[in-house]
Amino acid sequence: MSIGNSPEDERPFEDASEEARPSVGRALQQARIAAGLTVDDVSTATRVRIAIVHAIEADDFAPCGGDVYARGHIRTLAKAVHLDPAPLIAQYDADHGGRPAPTPAAPLFEAERIRPERRGPNWTAAMVAAIVVVIGFVGFTMFKGDDGSGNNVADGAATDTSATPTPKSKKPADPKPEPSDSAIAAAPQDKVTVKVSAADGRSWISAKDHNGRQLFDGLLKQGESKTFQDSSKINLILGDAGAIDLFVNGKKIEDDWQPGAVERLTYTKGDPQAG
Repeated sequence: MSIGNSPEDERPFEDASEEARPSVGRALQQARIAAGLTVDDVSTATRVRIAIVHAIEADDFAPCGGDVYARGHIRTLAKAVHLDPAPLIAQYDADHGGRPAPTPAAPLFEAERIRPERRGPNWTAAMVAAIVVVIGFVGFTMFKGDDGSGNNVADGAATDTSATPTPKSKKPADPKPEPSDSAIAAAPQDKVTVKVSAADGRSWISAKDHNGRQLFDGLLKQGESKTFQDSSKINLILGDAGAIDLFVNGKKIEDDWQPGAVERLTYTKGDPQAG
């Protein structure tokens, strides 16, 4: 007769919390639906192909092309549906064997230590070179002006020495300032100008010109603004229209958009009026 635990007592304890937690793909899908977004909306906002979005939501990461790309897609999709990407990436790493070994710290440290030495001009060498040029110029002037009269040499040296440093004190002309939002908003009537401000929260936005060319596609954080201008038409997609203040041709658009609402809008030179 043996004393000890029975085989049933030695079976691993099952963690109910792990079973209750949704998978990475399921969590992304639930957050997208809760945000009122379609797969097409998320694909447009993140530039992740529709087929890959579908595969990730089904926990099939093979189309991503590797763990590095899979983590990048998870992070991008999580931000688009307003999720914290860190727990999802940690869950992905736990399910797929963990993250790769980190890069050794020594090469990174050496790179950071060396980089500052390369920044900016060598002012000491520049000043020495300038002094040599001035001395050489003065000496050349004294040699050319020496006609036997000591006064001429002295006068010429004094004149050249006082005049030479003058160009060195000149500063480069200040660059022209970038046009402000107010200046852009006051653009001529032959263009359409749209300003998007994330006043009440963050929202991803997409903006295209009249040719369908992408002007902006990404997440606009609270307090940030973007201004777009085209000769005839601006097409917008607002992921969370309730968080956005919109100005068209210098005038605010007063629409009662609900938080989380996805709005597709078009504005032309004759607006403001919702497209």
